[in-house]
Amino acid sequence: MRLGARRQRRALVLLALALAGSVIVALGVGAVSVSPAESLRLVGWKLGLLDRPGVPPSTEVILFALRLPRVLLAAFVGAALATSGAVFQGLFRNPLADPAIVGVSSGAALGAIAVIVLGGAGILGGTAITVAAFAGALLTALLVYRLARVGPSVHVATLLLAGVAVAAVVSAAISIVMSLSGEQIRSIYFWLLGGLGARGWRSIAIVAPPILIAVVGAWLVAGDLNLVALGEERAAQLGVDLDRFKRRSTALGALLAACAVSVAGVIGFVGLMTPHVLRLIVGADHRRLLPAVALAGPTFLILADLVARTAIAPEELPVGVVTALLGGPFFLWLLRRERRRAAGVA
Repeated sequence: MRLGARRQRRALVLLALALAGSVIVALGVGAVSVSPAESLRLVGWKLGLLDRPGVPPSTEVILFALRLPRVLLAAFVGAALATSGAVFQGLFRNPLADPAIVGVSSGAALGAIAVIVLGGAGILGGTAITVAAFAGALLTALLVYRLARVGPSVHVATLLLAGVAVAAVVSAAISIVMSLSGEQIRSIYFWLLGGLGARGWRSIAIVAPPILIAVVGAWLVAGDLNLVALGEERAAQLGVDLDRFKRRSTALGALLAACAVSVAGVIGFVGLMTPHVLRLIVGADHRRLLPAVALAGPTFLILADLVARTAIAPEELPVGVVTALLGGPFFLWLLRRERRRAAGVA
């Protein structure tokens, strides 16, 4: 046990170092290169720790107006999606659960798009989009959970079928909204493809507080997630209030997905891949898994966004396309493995 705990602590340290490294790389790479030393000196100067370095004013603008807010937004969105995926997988007791796959991200996108079309974003600001995205995500999560539940458990086949069915209905609703959107159709495509460009510091100020609160809230239900993994009946015998636990977990997962969608659109597979890979490294204990995914999710999305904005420069790919190219084959492999495991049990 002592060696296992030591290994897990080492893994968290390595994940934190990987996150710091990805931030430095993402800040430096682009049409104009900024060395790690320049980036650190500029950040230290902004924090009042160092004197202003001798760099051109254009470098300061590139770093603080363009790259740093984008990298920080990718970090928050990655943490939100990865933690949401871990919570939904624990809630459904299913490694295939993901905010996008079970339709939660699409529901959040529908809520955000409806606000854009109705003009609420211009009147109430980004908060209206976040609230509408949360409402759409929460309703979708509850609906998929109800449809996928067979007796006391949620099975892979019913989860996927429920997610596909609900996503189809949501897609139809999005198509209807798009047909009524007129000149706003370009903004709608942003939500559907996923992107982190040109969002700025204001978007971070809107979503960072609820994401941080929800990540902490997810860690607080980690013990119950561990008990529910033993089965709902066993968890109830051990003192878990299942109804209260399900409401809290669903709300936390939906809030995290909604915050991500409200500023970055639909970015799939981050919540699927990150928790699954981290279970192989730190184990299935959610008390260690959730902090690990909160570090690994940002790293993954920062690097994916780096690929998105440099792969075909000066043009830019939607980051949702990059994560889909990585996550699609991973999902098929995972589905095949689960099917083989089920056949072996049978």
